[in-house]
Amino acid sequence: MTRPRRSPRGTGRHRDGTALVAGVGAGNGLGAALARRFAREGLHVFVAGRTQARLDAVVRAIREAGGTADACVIDVTREAEVTALFDAADARGDLALVAYNVGANAAVPLLDLPAEDFETLWRQNAFGGFLVGREAVRRMLPRARGTVLFTGATASLRARPPFTGFAAAKAALRALAQGLAREFGPAGLHVAHVIIDGVIAGDYAARQFPTFVAAKGADGLLAADDIADAFWMLHQQKTSAWTQELDLRPFKEPF
Repeated sequence: MTRPRRSPRGTGRHRDGTALVAGVGAGNGLGAALARRFAREGLHVFVAGRTQARLDAVVRAIREAGGTADACVIDVTREAEVTALFDAADARGDLALVAYNVGANAAVPLLDLPAEDFETLWRQNAFGGFLVGREAVRRMLPRARGTVLFTGATASLRARPPFTGFAAAKAALRALAQGLAREFGPAGLHVAHVIIDGVIAGDYAARQFPTFVAAKGADGLLAADDIADAFWMLHQQKTSAWTQELDLRPFKEPF
């Protein structure tokens, strides 16, 4: 893991606390939208992902908008790297909000799916979620407050070929979120799982599914910024009425 790059806007603990987004890629993707949204609300955001250049671009946009952020290259399946990231985030300010947005996918028929690829899907989607969720709880529990959000998918609820490996991993992440919510909700921690039941508009969708994107037309895909608004709403919920699972889809999406 690389050391986070410091914001130019001062040192020490951030007065409004910190947020951490694991799984930030393209600037028009969900991870970047979450980071921008949390920064706009006054949180110092640790922007974590695999590609330094992409992270730097997201952090630059946050700073230009008046927010503060650090970029950190990390492999979420490496325990030591995850622990070090959380140590850095907690040292910067009280950890208020964590979003696990890692979503490795592969469209491979089951009989063609190598065992190591199945394990990789599980490690990136579920094991990484376990490491991030556990470290978040460890930091938040002594203060009896904080929000941990996990990005799910249609596959979290049902497995369809050729995405059986992906669905097995996403279902495991959903179970993890439920377990954390039931164990630590009574202690003051809000854990929620957000099912993205559709395709997010952005470079990835345009590149991978151009025909599908064109067929959906206006408002046929989920807008990353709108999803980010829903994540922030979950963080703002009063303790008397917490959501544990939320599903989001475009109004055109059948279900």
